[in-house]
Amino acid sequence: MKIKLDENIGNRGKLLFAEAGHEVATIVEENLQAASDLTLIGVCQQEQRCLVTLDLDFSNPLRFDPSQYAGIAVLRLPNRTSHQDLLNAIATLIAAFQREEIYGKLWIVRQGRIRVYQPND
Repeated sequence: MKIKLDENIGNRGKLLFAEAGHEVATIVEENLQAASDLTLIGVCQQEQRCLVTLDLDFSNPLRFDPSQYAGIAVLRLPNRTSHQDLLNAIATLIAAFQREEIYGKLWIVRQGRIRVYQPND
């Protein structure tokens, strides 16, 4: 799967996705840190990449209709978060990628569980 990691995921996250066999690009590598959300999701759409982010703005399906994209995965971490919480959420997402297709869907990912938003046909 082709993935675009938001700037807040980090190198360890990139390594975990790559080790799982995914093609990973990052916002930082492409100098898109200051880009607007619309620009960022547009780049993901053009490249047919699933966006993986901590930015809760992308969890609004009315603003970012998941059916228009290769997938949006928003990682939700506890209020008092640790680096391990991030790694656990990433592990949950990687495991889910092996079981299910994210294309056209919005996934809200927490450690050990995923809520899937898919618009009704």
